[in-house]
Amino acid sequence: MYRNEFDNKLKQNEVFNAYMFYGQSSFLIEYYTNLVANQLGNKDEIEKLYFDDYNFKYAKDKLLQSSLFSSNNILIIKIDKKLPKKDVTELIEACSINPDSKVIFACMGDSDFKAMDGYFTPKLNAVSVRFFSPFANEAVKLIETHARKLNLNYEISALNHLYFMHRQDLSLCVNDLEKLAILNEKITTDKVNAHCFGIGAVNFEEFLHDLLSSEDISDDLELLLEEGMNEIYLLTQVTSFVQQLFMISSYARVHGVPNAKEILGFVPPKNVWEKKTRLAINIKPEKFLEILNYLLSIELELKSSKIHDPNLYLQACLRKVSVLIR
Repeated sequence: MYRNEFDNKLKQNEVFNAYMFYGQSSFLIEYYTNLVANQLGNKDEIEKLYFDDYNFKYAKDKLLQSSLFSSNNILIIKIDKKLPKKDVTELIEACSINPDSKVIFACMGDSDFKAMDGYFTPKLNAVSVRFFSPFANEAVKLIETHARKLNLNYEISALNHLYFMHRQDLSLCVNDLEKLAILNEKITTDKVNAHCFGIGAVNFEEFLHDLLSSEDISDDLELLLEEGMNEIYLLTQVTSFVQQLFMISSYARVHGVPNAKEILGFVPPKNVWEKKTRLAINIKPEKFLEILNYLLSIELELKSSKIHDPNLYLQACLRKVSVLIR
């Protein structure tokens, strides 16, 4: 099932013998693993087996035996490759034999866990949940939820700023909220700038703006790729940015002044939004289709062709974007 359906199960206080969390978002996998484990029992009742620590016999014995000192027996198994069907089904069945036990599989990384998904059936009182990377408005809501848990006094624009500063890495955002909580002050954009540091030497939002403003992005582009940013990820972020600009431009031509909440579903920091709207309005409408088609053709080439050096190929292609805008 997907996240929304599982959230409804949680609201209805449905409890399963076994849980499997997997998908694109490592943050959401970690988040729901801890959320469910803490709902099922307290800290002393939770045991974790991570990656190479996993041992089938130990895990099964653990689930079959009730603890003498607590009423709940919760096992978290974090893995980065799929387990044999026999292992998974026997561990789930162990929780049926011992009603005190629950097992949570946190499936991390890019491995294909789809086959494991089928082992978690209603008959076994087991559930699997697939997570996708959240949209920006969903991500900021998650950050806001964590800020409220920490009893932070904050401006929503500061949380948006933190999210973009960290290139949409929710784990880094949550870690910084923990640090900001120590200040015991209202969290503003200035506070975020003073106490938090975005990953990498290049401001990614500035890079995207310069790219679509026909500025020289050669040095920044080289730095981003040297820092280890994946070529496909970088290209999809550029495409997403162009799509946002197109929505802003279209809205402005139909309704007048662009409304961030209606267009994006959230309100970015004021300076970011003003800069983005100016850029969107300055690009001719017919250019958007040309740019998007060009970016999609690059993505198709990267994914389907045997390009010798994707890094250099992408650098050469993105430098041509400024030529299309002129």
